[in-house]
Amino acid sequence: MTVPGEMDAKRSDELLTDERVALPIVSSELVFKGKVWDIRREAFLYNGEEIVREFMDHTGAVAILAMDETERIRLIKQYRHPIRSREWEIPAGLLDMADEDPLEGAKRELAEEVDLEASEWHVLSDFVTTPGGNNEAIRIYLARGLTPTAEAFDREHEEADMELRWVSLDAALDAVVERRVQSPTLVVAVYAAAVARSRGYSSLAPADAPWPQRAALRSARTAAGS
Repeated sequence: MTVPGEMDAKRSDELLTDERVALPIVSSELVFKGKVWDIRREAFLYNGEEIVREFMDHTGAVAILAMDETERIRLIKQYRHPIRSREWEIPAGLLDMADEDPLEGAKRELAEEVDLEASEWHVLSDFVTTPGGNNEAIRIYLARGLTPTAEAFDREHEEADMELRWVSLDAALDAVVERRVQSPTLVVAVYAAAVARSRGYSSLAPADAPWPQRAALRSARTAAGS
């Protein structure tokens, strides 16, 4: 006789891993073509039932936690119109070029947003931002061995008046824990960096580590004809 909860108890120590699922797609339609991202409507079969969902079809993005030799991190404060706030963030950008290598995209964004280059790159974290409403996947890199770029980049629109600041990792962690900053890339990056530091940075992955989530989403986008 199986006691309720016994199976969960037996499996509690198993390695947790998200499961990729390839469902039969009945139809896939682009219902809104935006300047940056699109809205897609798809019908798919799940447990024998046809379900329709609409979601933001996103290009994917990269973000960079740039850390100097004293474990300070480079932050920017930028206006974000949907939330009517100027929020503290880490450098980040869209992977909107065809077949762009994510590491090369991260190097570009680090230079363009904070005028820095890095000699040492590792994958800090991968995450999906809002899986119930969009397919945005973000890879966060830890960049160290920082040096200034040869020249500063011109910035426009919301980036024109960005504030830049060096902040210790501990001060950033305090701001996250006390809910004073809420950018998801910053929150994930700071927590991940704090855990990595506590483990002697042994949890970092190589800069060219596979990114299965993005690969799967790009394949799905190609199959949908977008």
